Amino acid sequence: MTPDPITLRQSAEDQAARLPALLARAEQLAGAVLLGDHGRRRAGTGDDFWQYRPAQAGDSRRMIDHRRSARGDTQFVREREWQIAQSVMLWCDQGASMRFNSSDALPTKAERARVLTLALAILLVRGGERVGLTGTRLPPRRGRMQVVRLAQMLSEDSADDYSPPEHRAMIPHAQALFASDFMGDIADVQLALTKAADRGVRGVLMHVLDPSEEAFPFRGRTIFESVGGTLRHETLKANDLRDRYLERLAARKAELQRLCALTGWHYGVHHTDSSAQSALLWLYRAMDRSVMVRG
Repeated sequence: MTPDPITLRQSAEDQAARLPALLARAEQLAGAVLLGDHGRRRAGTGDDFWQYRPAQAGDSRRMIDHRRSARGDTQFVREREWQIAQSVMLWCDQGASMRFNSSDALPTKAERARVLTLALAILLVRGGERVGLTGTRLPPRRGRMQVVRLAQMLSEDSADDYSPPEHRAMIPHAQALFASDFMGDIADVQLALTKAADRGVRGVLMHVLDPSEEAFPFRGRTIFESVGGTLRHETLKANDLRDRYLERLAARKAELQRLCALTGWHYGVHHTDSSAQSALLWLYRAMDRSVMVRG
């Protein structure tokens, strides 16, 4: 059924209203992260000096810096900073389960995942990288307008309770970020990471959870209902479910870590009551480590 014009207009206005707020929060967060000399520096083709290193077998004579080598008995190579832009593919879970928060004082998982994903994109674009979404809707590009497009698409919601990671159109040897609560079918995650690894894609899996999902503080009569309203369970003794729930959560974390280890990805857990700034800095550095692992 085609939505009527009033509904379409209201939906468009809702999306437009969210967009500036998301952009503002992401830009503020990105601006608060002081990267210092860390950057995304690595040796390669470029104009800027990076470091000296001892000459190795296979280095051509023209690579040797004779002025630096003249200070001692060791020959040194002058390395330049790597300046070839990378493609970074982003997937941020837009399923209904992400729209959960246990307190009005906390952001929803979706709000935190979106602002972290967009803030990371801003930092990457500032560093000269190409950034886009997994799938075919928004291929990696540079520039401010790409950030605006990302903000617009990240602001969209899915009606499904759980959204599987999008793994189509992965660019060979790119980097990637998957941000989700990973409450859905683990087979979807396994498929996405395997597909990515087959194409030489390395990246970071950010597991975003509300603190109540770690603590399971429920007691007595409790009604559990999915955010999308498709699942509902009532119990008179919620505390009896605690141990089983925590065991399943631990098993899910262990399986995600195993999959990341097998495919060369980095795994991290973020709780929505924790600092977004520290999470962003960890993400940025983890993206650098994924490049080093790929070599």
